[in-house]
Amino acid sequence: MRGMLFLSALLLLVAFLTGSAPLGHAVLSRAGVNVRVNNPHNLGVENVLYRVGPQLAALTALLDAAKGFLAVLMAASLNLPEVTVMAALAAYLGHLNPPRALYGETPPRGRGNLVLLGVLAGLAVTGALPLWVCALPVLIYAAVAGFWGYVSAATLAALLGFTLAVAAQPLGPAAKLAALALLIAAAWRFKENVGRMVDGTEPRLGEAVPLAGRRSDEVVAAFMIHPMNLENFWSARRFAWLRPLVEKGVVSERSVRQMADSLRPMKIGELQGIRTVDGKSIRCYLLSSPLLPDVFRDNPELATRRAIEGARLAQELGAEVFGLGAFWSVVGNKGVDVQAAVPDLTITNGGAYTSGTIKAAIPGILEHFAAEGRDLKQATAAVVGANGVVAFGIARTIAPQVARLIMIGRDAERLERSANTLRRAMKDTEIVTTTSYDTLKEADLIFTATSDPNPVIFPQHVKPGAWIFDEGRPADVDESVQAIPGVRVIPGGVVRPPGGMTSNIDLQFGEGQVPACLAETLIIAATGEHHRKSLGQQTLTENINFFVEQAGKLGFQVVD
Repeated sequence: MRGMLFLSALLLLVAFLTGSAPLGHAVLSRAGVNVRVNNPHNLGVENVLYRVGPQLAALTALLDAAKGFLAVLMAASLNLPEVTVMAALAAYLGHLNPPRALYGETPPRGRGNLVLLGVLAGLAVTGALPLWVCALPVLIYAAVAGFWGYVSAATLAALLGFTLAVAAQPLGPAAKLAALALLIAAAWRFKENVGRMVDGTEPRLGEAVPLAGRRSDEVVAAFMIHPMNLENFWSARRFAWLRPLVEKGVVSERSVRQMADSLRPMKIGELQGIRTVDGKSIRCYLLSSPLLPDVFRDNPELATRRAIEGARLAQELGAEVFGLGAFWSVVGNKGVDVQAAVPDLTITNGGAYTSGTIKAAIPGILEHFAAEGRDLKQATAAVVGANGVVAFGIARTIAPQVARLIMIGRDAERLERSANTLRRAMKDTEIVTTTSYDTLKEADLIFTATSDPNPVIFPQHVKPGAWIFDEGRPADVDESVQAIPGVRVIPGGVVRPPGGMTSNIDLQFGEGQVPACLAETLIIAATGEHHRKSLGQQTLTENINFFVEQAGKLGFQVVD
């Protein structure tokens, strides 16, 4: 008896190792194919067929199926149906979760459908299960995939049918539990695909999935977003079911926040319909790890880790450029650490074009201000973050048009040197420097462009009727400022991409509009000028000018 138990355990271990053998991985790697972009995010088999052709694709498919068949065949030598069915589970688990020694830190993320096909063939040939039990899941898979088009749903439906069929057989509990475990393992592997089906972003069979370099007239980008509050959290349909539970007190907000902290990045949306003036289509995936703003302040290590995971997901989805939006733009030394962790993908925090949009927006804002009967020549303007390149550019632009300019920054000595430069050129404008935000109370016009990840302007800093142009990303102006009578907060860096963009996610910048940092991501993808990416603290003037020029040529319009 002990000998049989030992032999059974040994055969199950062999089945696991057989399932984990990197046969298809080895073939594709030798052919120069990056297996990380041929995975369940992108209809793996279809893209392998596209990338390497029918012969090599058929060989890798045959090798995967052979793993499952061989694992079951070896276990069947004991003539114990329960062990044979358990070996089927072991082979599948080995394929889904191979030892890292075989693949390194980033194993491929295949669905394992071909391994399952080999397993079913093995169970039928060895007689461990009746032929109809093994054929049933194949028929269910074909029916669901043909009718609905979702491979993941077809696989789960097939395994559900298989589990029920095995449960009806005169087998021991071990075999029935193994069949159930197959279903559970597949459901866990496909949890992201199920979420994408709910969100409406999961590709169907036959749908052309964009990949880097697949078409000369189409480029692919990805952009990382996050909810600014719990209301934004519900905007993803996969989480909408939580809203009534929170409102009724069944689930606490704290529980939702804890769940959000544990979730890895996911694809929740897509921008479609963007087409440049020269006819190039830009597809952009919207990715999210739903961290709320306070997490970026309190746990920057977690935020950086999630940003890196998001970059890797973007790479798996076939993106050429990955943009960091909102609070993501300041994590990992403003993207530097993310780029170092994922060197084969272009990462940008969008700072250059965000700065560039100022050139187009400020004249319009000043014109509207004057049109409402406000005298610019008598007005006091303030620039927050004036130590920075972007904010100093704003100061230089508006100084000759107002009576008084307040420059606010952290480094008083450096601020005074910058102010002296302006004083020499603009003798008619009174220029004041300070590190105190209290002086904002004197300003009719406030321009702010800091790199602070948290709001810096609050109600006590603003007088009624003031206009505030907030170029900060994340926003420099706290939401509570909106309640001050007559105050107008104008978000900077809002851009309308060309072609009539549509999205299943409300980015809260207006219909058909995106933040400039996202637009920079799209422009890099469209032009192929990957070295123009924005990383770290420094923003090069030549890159700012590049994005302004290229945006105009491609059809991007700044909204003012």
